[in-house]
Amino acid sequence: MLITHDTRCALDTVVDLVNTAPEDDTAADGLPDVATLAEFVRNHEISDVGVLSEFDLSAVRKIRGRFAAVFAAPDARAAAGLINELVAAAGTTPRLTDHDGYDWHVHYFAPGASVADHLAADCGMALAFFVVAGEQERLRRCEAPDCRRAFVDLSRNRSRRYCDSRTCGNRLHVAAYRARRKEAAG
Repeated sequence: MLITHDTRCALDTVVDLVNTAPEDDTAADGLPDVATLAEFVRNHEISDVGVLSEFDLSAVRKIRGRFAAVFAAPDARAAAGLINELVAAAGTTPRLTDHDGYDWHVHYFAPGASVADHLAADCGMALAFFVVAGEQERLRRCEAPDCRRAFVDLSRNRSRRYCDSRTCGNRLHVAAYRARRKEAAG
């Protein structure tokens, strides 16, 4: 599957956005305030975003939950329905642009769109490409029992199971190894 630079950036953004959500009622929100949202926008080089407000923060948190539902969708039809709602509500206006040193690429958000609509349009379209390509199963959650972080499995054979093989994957492999050694020792 060919993934363009802007699609990859949108995928990274949506994964990072989904992963800011608290995993349970005791965990802190990864987007606690407008300043953190502004930092998120800056770190992900989200263009054409004006001054952010509490309204923007609330709207971004709302679409974050809708994106999380896409990663939890049981099949392509359910994912497509969720993505269609996100993209339609954002009022997409596809247009070609070359800015900030990047070659021609497509922006899906309307000029002057809110940051939430911008994310819904661009990130929604990036996820849509996976559904169209029959690759919806690549939109996953970490299989580690104590981690449910979202990720996009870009491995050649669709075999990635953990959000990060160096942390979650390694931790589970070490635990399994120790359990086997303990069992063998009797």
